[in-house]
Amino acid sequence: MTVRRVIVVGAGVVGLSTAWFLQEREVAVTVLDRKGVAADASWGNAGWLAPALTLPLPEPSVLRYGLRSALTPSSPVYVPPTTDLRLLRFLAGFARNCTPGRWRASMAVFAQANRVALDAYDDLIRGGLTEQTRTADPFLAAFVSESDRQGLLDEFEHVRAAGGEVDYELLDRDTVRSLEPLLGEAVRVGVLIRGQRFIDPPRFLAALADSVRERGGEIVEGFDTESVRARAESVEVTGPDGQAYSADAVVLATGARLGDLARPFGVRTIVQAGRGYSFSVHPAELPKNPIYFPTQRVACTPLHDRLRIAGMMEFRSPDAPFDPRRVQAIIDATRPLLSGIDWSATKEEWVGSRPCTADGLPLIGETLSPRVFVAGGHGMWGVALGPLTGRLLAELMATGIPDPLLRRFDPLR
Repeated sequence: MTVRRVIVVGAGVVGLSTAWFLQEREVAVTVLDRKGVAADASWGNAGWLAPALTLPLPEPSVLRYGLRSALTPSSPVYVPPTTDLRLLRFLAGFARNCTPGRWRASMAVFAQANRVALDAYDDLIRGGLTEQTRTADPFLAAFVSESDRQGLLDEFEHVRAAGGEVDYELLDRDTVRSLEPLLGEAVRVGVLIRGQRFIDPPRFLAALADSVRERGGEIVEGFDTESVRARAESVEVTGPDGQAYSADAVVLATGARLGDLARPFGVRTIVQAGRGYSFSVHPAELPKNPIYFPTQRVACTPLHDRLRIAGMMEFRSPDAPFDPRRVQAIIDATRPLLSGIDWSATKEEWVGSRPCTADGLPLIGETLSPRVFVAGGHGMWGVALGPLTGRLLAELMATGIPDPLLRRFDPLR
């Protein structure tokens, strides 16, 4: 099958990256989105390109939180009481994957992806993107005790055992606070992690969308795809008012809503919304690099003129309303760890739905129809792995030859 024109449904980092790399293969693209560019999880996330921390979400430590913790609204991983059978099936599958053996197997796959993920970002930059990635030097993880820090160090050893690469240095109280004066009195020890980067997500996604348009691509905002029909010679995507677009193939990159469109094409894996919250503050002095609080699972990222603070994994419907209690839980967890912040003056309070799979591996590749492809289910790592996903999928669609890495991301598994 020759692919000359492709529709990409979804204008987040995964969809736009796929469109961009298809253009590199001289494929014409039209991107459709129900709202607009970076309207969901791609906008308000931490923006970390951190291979050392891009790990399978189902991990044994999640189970150690226990059911009681997961049902507590202030917990970093929160599951509201529910009778939603689909969510309960997802949670059961997620729990089955929170074992050391399954985590190691998935980590071996992540280690392969992490080694080349930043190269895909470099491809975008070399291709003329106006927004750059930023080197995180230093990238700091901070802790209130050595016992808390040991949890991250144990995780790093597991990453290395699975073939991953982590370069880090232990820091005492005086050193970590000299590197980042914003840290509060409660911080006692730290870890400096080398080789990481970060972006300003809204600015980077806007630049990526501009590049797609400048190279001849069309981005249609406000198009809520209702159906996808694969025919013998083409594929048709239809909206609620009957408006339709046709092409040689379609890529479904709709985040937490992926399952609704992909299920008719054999994709049975549940893609569950793992909602994350973020907000912005204006410290007395803005840090130059990210700060991570692993025990609290809170990420802090400087975005040019403000500090974004992000956290929480809330398993519920992507259409559930914004819950201000989640923001307050992040504030309560972070307040002792940062100084010089007016916590009553938060801005840009946001919730977005990370698309999670029970085994922690994304869905990338061909479905039962040779004209329908999917790209999603990246969990917390859509920004980190989005350009790599686009590059892998564009190569598959243009050549018909899958990269070996795609075998583990098979959407039909």
